[in-house]
Formats: sequence, C-alpha cells, structure tokens
Amino acid sequence: MNSRFNDRIRLTPEMLKLIARIDELKGLWRGSAALNPRVLKQLKASVIITSTGASTRIEGSQMSDSEVARLIKGLKSKPPKGRDAEEVAGYADLLGRIFDNYKTFKVTEGLVLQFHDILLAFSSKDRNHKGRYKAADNIVVARGEGGEEVVLFRPTPPYLVKKEMDEALAWTHAALKERSLHPLLVIANFIFEFLAIHPFHDGNGRLSRALTNLLLLQAGYAYVPYVSLEEIVEDRKEEYYFSLRGAQRGHKTGHEDISPWIIFMLEALVAQAEEARGLIERDDPKRLLSERQIAVFELFEMNKELAAREITLQLGIPMPTVKQVLTRLVALRLIKRIGLGRSTRYRKT
Repeated sequence: MNSRFNDRIRLTPEMLKLIARIDELKGLWRGSAALNPRVLKQLKASVIITSTGASTRIEGSQMSDSEVARLIKGLKSKPPKGRDAEEVAGYADLLGRIFDNYKTFKVTEGLVLQFHDILLAFSSKDRNHKGRYKAADNIVVARGEGGEEVVLFRPTPPYLVKKEMDEALAWTHAALKERSLHPLLVIANFIFEFLAIHPFHDGNGRLSRALTNLLLLQAGYAYVPYVSLEEIVEDRKEEYYFSLRGAQRGHKTGHEDISPWIIFMLEALVAQAEEARGLIERDDPKRLLSERQIAVFELFEMNKELAAREITLQLGIPMPTVKQVLTRLVALRLIKRIGLGRSTRYRKT
C-alpha cells in the first residue's frame, strides 16, 4: 500500500473528536425510528435540487435553487440550453443515480470514467473529452485585479494521470478493506488526491463531490441523501478553497500534511450530521410520522380532546393500533395524555 497516502495524515485529538461526533450522530440516525418513506422521498428530491445548485455554483454557475428545480422538472420534455443549465442537468442525473444505486457501485477507474461521462452528458462543449482523462495540462490559476494570472497549483501532467489514479484507487480499496484508518480519513484522503491529480479537463470539482456522496453512503452514512453536503460546502466556500490550497502546497514533497483539508472535511460532515439529527429529533417531529399516524394526528387539529375509542370509531383503526399510534405521538410530544385508565384522553400540545 502506498505509504505516502498514510504518512500525510497527521492524526490529531481534534480530528478524533470530530470523527467521534460524526459517528455518534450516525448511530443516532441508524437507531431512530424509520422516517416516513413518503417524506424521505420528498427530502431526497429536495436534496438533489439543493446539492446540484450548490455544487455547480461552487464552480461558477449562476443558477438559483428555484431555477435548478424548474430545469430538472422540465428535462424530460426540453434539453438544457447554456453552460450552467447543462452542468446542472448532468450533476442532478449523476447524483440521483448515486442515491438510488450506491450499493451496486464499486469505485474503479471504469466507474470514475462512467460518472464523468454522465456528468458532462448534456454539455456540447465537452463532447470530445467526457469520460476520458485529460490530454493536456490543466493548471489551476487565479486572475488578479489587473487580469494577470497567478498559478495556484500544478496538477498531475496527463501522461501520469492513469498511473496516479490507479495508485489512489488501489490505496483506497485496501485502506477501506483493512480498516487500518477510519473510513472518513480514507475518503478525505482519496478526494484530496483526486483533486490534486485533477484527472479531467473539466468537471473535477463536481465529480469529487459526487464521489464523496457515494463513498459516504457506502461507508454507512445513510442520511447523506437527506441532508445536502454540497450546500454546507458552498456556505463555507472560502474555507473549502483555503484548506485545499493549503494542503496542496506540500503535495508530493517530503513534508506532505493534509491536516487543513481533513479538518475542513470533518467539520463539514459534523454540520451535515447535526442537520440529520435535526430531522429526527426536533426540527419537525411530524416528519417522523407514518401515513396512519398522520391521520390520527390530524384528528386533533379538529378536536380539542379525544379518547382512543373515539379515534377507532372515526378512522376504523383497531384499538391496539390506535394505542400504539397515541404512544408514538406522546413520545414525540405532539400530543399529551390527560387522566388515567378508562378516562384517559389526549390533547394536542
């Protein structure tokens, strides 16, 4: 296994604390009652819009989330027009496939090339190089106020791309299999190397974020489709680039240290996990209800107080089921119990 990838991870107490917090929240999501499938479907559709808008805006797109939503809705009847629309359509398509089929994917060179082809499928400008490694240098530059270009980073030259991508993929598979490093460290390390290689002429940033979602899902972070990581990164765009450039300065030197990048990634993942906790704990308890539980709860919108027997008569639901539903609603603090025994009644809180 490539020792360079291991050596550049300088594990710190701060990193361990962040990882512990993420995994604590991961366990909370896994151990909670399942969310209503209908609500999960709505959340996933919303996150595809939010994540697509954020990921493309990080790279310079000007489309708002509402514009992204309208574009995605109309894709079946009308192909996208313009650079921004083409990038949005490609990212939304790729992200939807990842959310729906992540269990069937294996991160190989072939998959990375296939994902790049999907990402740029709508882009007429990229038709000749989609799904292929770059054939020319793509030096990362910034433009000064006077129009002058400043080189920020020199990625891997084209003739070394396949070799270095093969090494990065091999190390990632081995590290995940051996479990010698926490999966979050492996994922952050691989994504850093992917961005350092910059293997494609265009689409590297967007593809790195799509691959991050895939690897997180495969590592068991099941809330990924319901909370947009891309939106969190967009909100911290300056930190994103600052940490990446800071880590890239030592790339392939004798003193590689990607700590700034790892810290940024872990902090963004903590924010994502905290939002996931909000879905199941406090933001909107009604998100946790099944259709039958919603039907019972809606009766309390029309009645000041209800007994279990009244609910059974109105909805035709068996009494044992009604009692289970009422217990659930009480636990979520959506209703409260009044009285004891046969005189027990319930009221909306």
